[in-house]
Amino acid sequence: MRKFTKLAIPSLLAMMASVSAAQADKLTLYCSAQEDWCQLMARSFEDATGIDVNMTRKSSGETFAQIKAESTNPKGDVWWGGTGDPHLQAAEEDLTEPYVSPMRGELNDWAISQATSAGDKTIGIYSGALGYGYNTDLLAANNLPEPACWKDLLKPEYKGHVQMANPNSSGTAYTTLATMVQLFGEDDGFDFMKGLHANINQYTKSGSAPIKAAGRGENTIGIVFMHDAVAQAVSGFPVKVVAPCEGTGYEIGSMSIIKGARNMDEAKKFYDWALSADAQNLALQVNAFQVPSNKGAETSPSAPDMSSIKLIDYDFKTYGSSDERKRLLQKWDEDVSTLPQ
Repeated sequence: MRKFTKLAIPSLLAMMASVSAAQADKLTLYCSAQEDWCQLMARSFEDATGIDVNMTRKSSGETFAQIKAESTNPKGDVWWGGTGDPHLQAAEEDLTEPYVSPMRGELNDWAISQATSAGDKTIGIYSGALGYGYNTDLLAANNLPEPACWKDLLKPEYKGHVQMANPNSSGTAYTTLATMVQLFGEDDGFDFMKGLHANINQYTKSGSAPIKAAGRGENTIGIVFMHDAVAQAVSGFPVKVVAPCEGTGYEIGSMSIIKGARNMDEAKKFYDWALSADAQNLALQVNAFQVPSNKGAETSPSAPDMSSIKLIDYDFKTYGSSDERKRLLQKWDEDVSTLPQ
């Protein structure tokens, strides 16, 4: 009997450790910002709280589709980062949970406005203006003029030299589509997209991929949020950033708690932590040049100066609605993507 007891003790301890590990605090994070920023946020939150984080990085459109597909059996807890439009669409479709953080008093008005428009089901964590960047070496090598406006990108000499993401998978590209409709009107906006299509060499899945390709010398012009182009320039690549002359749209990058989250307490802890100045300052460690929503957080001197950019009055309520997103994407699929190049 004693022999049995001694043999059973290690097994019992192992079982207790297993139960303890299973009961450890954890969080499943869906992240739609750049990969290294996502990793830093996950690991820093673990260090700050002891909560284990399982992080998955996907583009905004892909994450929205995943949350929608999982709505009857949610697997994620928090969706952090990515353009605000799909976060608003998720709120409208009741895929996310309302939460009023005690950190709201530290945020800029535009971040709280994002929350108000969504019934507190999302909140702004950073902002950034849409534009493009180009590889100066490739531009010179191909004897191309320097573009300064959106409509410059329609010139025939840029054929095969422009890259953007697919608006079905990328929040950046959907913002581009919605921006053109607001900037030029729907008919002229889609005419612009058709003309641009003729010059596109590839539609990527990720919004930042076109400017990364330009940085590597694989593409000349990438349509992206300007902070992504700045990141390439700061990293030493021959990339010049352009704020288009006609004006441009912008994003309010957002964060949402997924409805039915299995780890709701941990989700709220992450939400509060991610709105703090210290957490938002982590962006500087990975060359993320968005403007943070916490008024006490630092903005890099290399970040685009939003006050000097001609911004349109972007209608987040309209273009963040599910019906409008579906309509615009269907029209783009049918009228633009099917055209020959």
